[in-house]
This record gives sequence, structure tokens and C-alpha cells, in this order.
Amino acid sequence: MSAKACFLDRDGTLIEERNYLSDPALVALAPGVPEALRLLRTAGYRLIVISNQSGIARGFFTEDQLKSVERRVGELLAEYGLSLDANYYCFHHEKGILPEYSHPCDCRKPRPGMLLRAIRDFSLDPAQCLMIGDKVSDLQAGYAAGCRAAALVRSGHGAEQDLSGFPGAVDAPDILTAVRMLLSRETGHE
Repeated sequence: MSAKACFLDRDGTLIEERNYLSDPALVALAPGVPEALRLLRTAGYRLIVISNQSGIARGFFTEDQLKSVERRVGELLAEYGLSLDANYYCFHHEKGILPEYSHPCDCRKPRPGMLLRAIRDFSLDPAQCLMIGDKVSDLQAGYAAGCRAAALVRSGHGAEQDLSGFPGAVDAPDILTAVRMLLSRETGHE
């Protein structure tokens, strides 16, 4: 498989934003996700979720509930013949109530720890990787890990984000538009 990947934020990017989602019955793919992921697969990208999940540290939900949501995302993607290569989560938050997760870490976006771990695990070339998310912290993590390009989608929390510090980032209304714009840059057909 390829040494390139598209890192995807989960909530507000891959699935519809539901603050601190813990119920798999509430999981819904964001508009355009199946076609966007199919385009990325066709272009040779691995699909890797990179997601802050501080609801664990905060005691809002358990790791088992998180795994149930992850399974549901997988089921919905499978209906389109799609799958993810991996899911990386950061459970940490300094204001958490669970001591094992209530401290600073190197994995909570905007820090690049989750991406760097995925790069090592999959022998990826970060200069061939993309990051798509709905927060500036997603882009910061992507660029800090060496991703060659990043996109902010205006779904989820994206509408309230300021991209002025990221002149090269793609600004898109949704994931499908973001993927089309990123891939068109790759082929030089913007």
C-alpha cells in the first residue's frame, strides 16, 4: 500500500457533530463522506482518523462507548464498500476528572502526536499526507507532523474558525469539496 494517507478528524468532518458523542444510534456520516473517501482511496490514500476525545478524561463517556461509536462509523462506511485503515484517539484533557488522562500530552491536537504515531505505524511519508478537519487545531497538527496540505471544512465547528494564519490551506464547505480541491492541487488542475 501507499506511503501516503489522509488524516481525518472524526466529529464534524467524517461524521456529523454531536458534542461528546457516546451513543452509536446518533452517528450519521457527514454529507459527501462516501464519495470523498472513495476519491481518496482511488488516489491511493490510506484513511486514518485522528480525533481528540477528551470526553473520556472528562468522564462524559467510557472507552467502551467510544468503541461502540467507532464500530457504528465502520458499519455505515461498510454500506458503501468503504473502511478506515485506523483510528487514533487522544483521551487527555488537563481539566479531566480521570487522573490517568488529566495531564498534558503530546497527542492532543494541535500537537502532532497521533499523526506521528500513525506515520510510524504505517511507514508513511508525511510529505505525501493530507489533513482534513473542522478546527484550526486539526490543521496545526497536520502541518506540525509534516503534512503537505490541509483543509478546513466549514461543517461541524468549521464555521467559527479563522483561517487567516493558514494561507495555503483549503477552505471548503464540506469534506467532498475539500477532497476535490486537495486532489486537484495534486494533479495541477485547480
